Amino acid sequence: MESLAVVFRTRVLAGAPVVLLLVFFAAFPLAKTSSARPQPEQTAIAQQGVYLVFPFENRGASQHLDWLGEGLEELAIQRLSAAGESVYSHSGRMNELERYGLPATAKLSRATMLRIAEDLDADYVVLGSFASDGTSLLVEARVLRVAATKLLAPIRETGPLDSLMDVATKLAWRTVSANGRSYPLSLADFSKMQRPVRLDAFEHYIRGLIAADDDAKLRNLREAARLEPEWPDPDFALGEVYFARRDCTAALPWYARVPKTHDRSVEAMFATGVCQLLSKQPDKAEETFVAIQQNLHKDGVSGADLPEILNNLALARAEDGKIPDAQVDLRKATEMDPDEDDYPFNQGLLALRANDAADAAAHFREASGREPDNPEDRAFLILALERAGKKSEADEERVSAEEAFGPKGLPAVRWDAKDSAATAKFDRIKMELDTTQLQLELKPAEMSGASAAGAALGSDSPANWIRRGRQNLAMGQVPDADRAFRAALAGDPGNSAAHRGLAEVHRRQGKLDDAVKELQASLQTRDSAVVRTTLARVYFEQKKLELARGELQKALKLAPNYTEAKQLLEHLQAPKPADKKPNGGAQ
Repeated sequence: MESLAVVFRTRVLAGAPVVLLLVFFAAFPLAKTSSARPQPEQTAIAQQGVYLVFPFENRGASQHLDWLGEGLEELAIQRLSAAGESVYSHSGRMNELERYGLPATAKLSRATMLRIAEDLDADYVVLGSFASDGTSLLVEARVLRVAATKLLAPIRETGPLDSLMDVATKLAWRTVSANGRSYPLSLADFSKMQRPVRLDAFEHYIRGLIAADDDAKLRNLREAARLEPEWPDPDFALGEVYFARRDCTAALPWYARVPKTHDRSVEAMFATGVCQLLSKQPDKAEETFVAIQQNLHKDGVSGADLPEILNNLALARAEDGKIPDAQVDLRKATEMDPDEDDYPFNQGLLALRANDAADAAAHFREASGREPDNPEDRAFLILALERAGKKSEADEERVSAEEAFGPKGLPAVRWDAKDSAATAKFDRIKMELDTTQLQLELKPAEMSGASAAGAALGSDSPANWIRRGRQNLAMGQVPDADRAFRAALAGDPGNSAAHRGLAEVHRRQGKLDDAVKELQASLQTRDSAVVRTTLARVYFEQKKLELARGELQKALKLAPNYTEAKQLLEHLQAPKPADKKPNGGAQ
């Protein structure tokens, strides 16, 4: 069998809807899009929880159908999401695999899937397999409950190979229907919620997503866009391929075709703003980033002020001479993400432009404290200290930097505040916006009436209190986050996610001992490489290096390739360059 697209290229089947957010942004002023097909009216349904879907395993003989593994994953995500469930996107799962140092094609055990789901605070894992003899298709799905771990009975659907979209719809409906609760939708109603997409277009789309090289990606995605010109998913994917090449000229027309109702529109707008920054169009970039914030705020989303958006908005305003507004934006971003060094670094650059070297030094010192291994942070700290007339402090920092990075480890820094073109090259633009958690937090916003009251953030269930706490943290509203996580613990004292959230609250408040206690409480309920690495970072901040090293070693036993744990352990174990002997002679 050559290809589903070859055999069934003219068939249109019901199925693949827009993923995750559905309808959130009231305006997308950057471009006009073609009129979308009318979508079925959304019925407000209380969510069962957060789903994490993995690719389905090919148990058949034909490797040519391997693309169906990711295809069935994507169809499960789309169908569950269209019916109102919260689902991690394909990119969200891939990001987590990358953190664990696992290749995209890795075959994971159920134990590994469970651990990843626990660290993402997902409630259900969906996994499965498929087999085909070239004519018929058999698909089996399993649901793995995360809390009170239980693998539910298998769900099987069969049909002709060209009925893939219908098979996936039935499988998704049976998955939510059999999940231990009375599910209100019939199969017919569930099916009406799905967006029709041609099977051949869907195949090209999936093949484009998983292709190993850009030429194959572009060829397949363009064909998918040609076959389904009103389906935005290939348009967004094409924009992403070109954007990764930093080819903004080619990326922007594809991003412009992503409608305001699409779940990836915020990312398309964000990338558009980045391109405008790179193209020296600060006024347009500011308009774009402000529009993202306004649209999110309009929908009552507390996480609208994401630090990446604030950072880029600040750079656009600074380039346009609006320094006070830029400083306010960067201050918010710095408070919201206490681990990221780019935000205080950019604050330091603004202070240098304002000829306030002392203030700049304070910001660069904070940036260097957040990321001790970044030589550029240290180089600018030394520059700012020298310009502030603090030569002895600058000399001390230079000696310390030579110990950390070697005699030639610092980059040469030249700064002329009057040369805007030369200074702008140091600006740290955030190139990506991770909306995985934001998408999950936004889901209740599309619901209304009594169902929304029960399932949205006003609910008193521990899961919804935790979600509210995360939103508060995203906004930098630490006291509100504290109350939300404590409310979750009142309903479920052993909830590891709530302990983990409360630990972050204490960490932002500088209460490191309390943060340690909460992280240890989280580990008592559920061992986790992520939590142990976070605990190691707190120990590192407390200068308890042996305790930090011990936690990192335990984390790497759980997840041997976990990126953050490996990097921090390498930093702790890195030998410092030997001190120079006086006059170059031996003692």
